[in-house]
Amino acid sequence: MNTKKAYKEDPAWIAYRNQFASIYDEANYTSPLQSWVMRSSHKLLERPFGAEKHFNSVLEVGAGTGEHLDFIQHGYDRYLLSDMDHHTLEIAKKRHPISTKGHIEFSVQSGDQLSFEDNSFDRLIAAHVLEHIYQPHKMLQEWARVLKNGATMSILIPTDPGLAWRLGRHLGPRKNARAKGIPYDYIMAREHVNSCNNLIAILRHMFPGAIESWWPLPIASIDLNLFFTFHAKITKEQHDL
Repeated sequence: MNTKKAYKEDPAWIAYRNQFASIYDEANYTSPLQSWVMRSSHKLLERPFGAEKHFNSVLEVGAGTGEHLDFIQHGYDRYLLSDMDHHTLEIAKKRHPISTKGHIEFSVQSGDQLSFEDNSFDRLIAAHVLEHIYQPHKMLQEWARVLKNGATMSILIPTDPGLAWRLGRHLGPRKNARAKGIPYDYIMAREHVNSCNNLIAILRHMFPGAIESWWPLPIASIDLNLFFTFHAKITKEQHDL
């Protein structure tokens, strides 16, 4: 007889997830300083792709409320925003009803089991996503699967738990979250399950020769920066994908 009790989810976590869609933009873009920092991270990810660049099909995973699309400069025929939270996508739909750069689509998708065929997209964007994934190497394989040979995988992650990132948390986010009754440190411990160090090691192993950038300093240092970007060219033969 199996007497093991089923795990009961923490009410604090449930409450946070239930209000995530409605508080995300306010939490990250209301404060002038925090808004400038977050916007700088999105600009960093798009720095290599100006208006002269064009991708036929683009998939953004973990698109949330659609904040990254505001920073896309390149053209596209199709831009698909995907997220597992349909509430955030509803906000994204209202935020981006049309685009002058191409056609926009929205799809509820789990990033580790995408419904798309192999070799479907020319670029995949994951901004502030990979640090939340329990098995990032498997997620990366799935992302590479839906990319065409020679396509680009663009990833943006925070430098958590670097010194600059930990300091930055004390300059507003923790205080603001606690004012809303959110147990900030506990939530961040469950949200950011992967360290920047480990993610960079995985990315470099799986996709050698990628283009890397840091912000705010052009120095490869987790402790002196807040964000890291990684642009990999997918070679299916090399990675046996």
